[in-house]
Amino acid sequence: MKKQACIPYPLLCLCALLLIVTLGWQMLPALSESDTAVPAFEPLEYGASGELVSYVQQRLSELGYYDGKISGNFLEGTRNCLKRLQKDYGLDVTGKLDEETWQVLQEAQYRVLKNGDDGDEVTRLQQRLIDLGYLDTKATGKFRSATEGAVKSFQKQNGLDATGTADLDTQQRLFGETALAKGVSPTPTPDPLTDAGDINDVVIVGDGESTEDSRENVPFAQRMTRGTQSENVKKVQTRLKELGFFDGPISGYYMDQTIAAVKKFQEYNGLSIDADMDEETWNQLFNASNVVDVNATPRPSPEPTLPPYYVVVDVTNQVTKVYSLDENDEYTVLERQMICSTGVKGWDSDLGDWVTNGRRARWCYFSKWGGHAQYWTRINENIAFHSVTYSEPDTRKLNIKSYNKLGRRASHGCIRMLVSDAKWMYDNIKKGTTVHITEDLPLDEELTKSLLPPELDKNYMLPKTTPEPTAAPAYTSDGTPPQPFRTLKKGSKGEDVYWLQRKLKDLGYYAGAVTGEYWSGTADAVKAYQKDQGLKADGIAAKKTLEALYADVLSDGE
Repeated sequence: MKKQACIPYPLLCLCALLLIVTLGWQMLPALSESDTAVPAFEPLEYGASGELVSYVQQRLSELGYYDGKISGNFLEGTRNCLKRLQKDYGLDVTGKLDEETWQVLQEAQYRVLKNGDDGDEVTRLQQRLIDLGYLDTKATGKFRSATEGAVKSFQKQNGLDATGTADLDTQQRLFGETALAKGVSPTPTPDPLTDAGDINDVVIVGDGESTEDSRENVPFAQRMTRGTQSENVKKVQTRLKELGFFDGPISGYYMDQTIAAVKKFQEYNGLSIDADMDEETWNQLFNASNVVDVNATPRPSPEPTLPPYYVVVDVTNQVTKVYSLDENDEYTVLERQMICSTGVKGWDSDLGDWVTNGRRARWCYFSKWGGHAQYWTRINENIAFHSVTYSEPDTRKLNIKSYNKLGRRASHGCIRMLVSDAKWMYDNIKKGTTVHITEDLPLDEELTKSLLPPELDKNYMLPKTTPEPTAAPAYTSDGTPPQPFRTLKKGSKGEDVYWLQRKLKDLGYYAGAVTGEYWSGTADAVKAYQKDQGLKADGIAAKKTLEALYADVLSDGE
């Protein structure tokens, strides 16, 4: 059975119990946390009916386009709503469900809002404008002149066209992390008297001379994957058209036609064919003097190289570890350790080795349960790495419980992480990376405790600032330990605990993380040492145990 989207465990239990009683366990829906159960795509138009139509109506409803009954019948209301979606997202306005519309429908987050619109989407828009200081009235759910004026102010402050309409670009900026509050220095607007336009549109050549392409370098703007929508996508489409790889509309949407053109461009230019507009592909497209167009002979594909990272998800300790390559091309260099939450019992994370396919999303939406998360990086068809969860795609709508449960099983298969850690995975874990999920590693409470996140600052829904980590104490196997001795036990912290762990590790009793914090791993090691020395094996490092442990050093000092 596939796994379902991330939801609080008590609610899951209640839902599951009701389903079991009424339908029987065998009829539970086969859904996943990362890939919600949706019907298989097929083209639809007026007059169609069935499960796929119901799903389309549900998604249109979630996006605020459709407020009718989820009937499963594709009639005039459904067609008109699809037309509005297609118009907002720059698609051919046909009112039919084609593949490109289907992809947008799956990944869309917002609908265009303007004066006269009503609904929950307007309420959320108004609340965000209030939070940023642009609107000083209540969030009424009615988009009228005051809201229009606030949107114009926000657009002007953030370097957007001040239309008063909350289009897709405006809402992505408004709900994103780069939104400028009122009064903060805005993005400067180009001066029409001095702005000479895009220099990249001009090719400078000598009169009567042959010359190389004299385009100025175009700085890499953004990574583009399926669903990206921006002016930079238009630049990519225009350049691909110049080189003969693209014959579609300059729409600004990175969808099927553009992806196919990018793949062909990558193939002809000897790049890795992954369909993403990454920095390497961008530079070859815009900045390389030896770029190959569609009429040239394709370059040979590059020799395959090992992915830079190997990922281990340690279910026992709720830690994700990332290893990089050593000089022998083996994954032995520990780059990063991150606290996480794996699947609860019954919704366990998929054990084994999985190879990533490069699919990622800035925000993910678990439509069955209404939850969201940031920086989704797919592991397999059921699960993914992603941030702690949110009730809406809004950084202020954090599910605090999901933050507080880091370090414990809490998800329904996916690997939940701090936002900063999820972003690191999103930025660095590329296609072809192996992810090893295991329950076979030994318990290391010291490691888990050392990685637990700081207290949450609820004003900003971010971890409170913590001081820079101090340097590890200077330990030598023949050095003098910190004195006077104090009794050390579970919960003790300090330099003397660090020395204790290092000494026990040197003697072969301790295999956990040396953190300077005394938890179960240290207590077990102390017990084993005490038993071998004929001492009371209680796992408490009192004076008698410490004197025995450091006897060789103490005697040398007498």
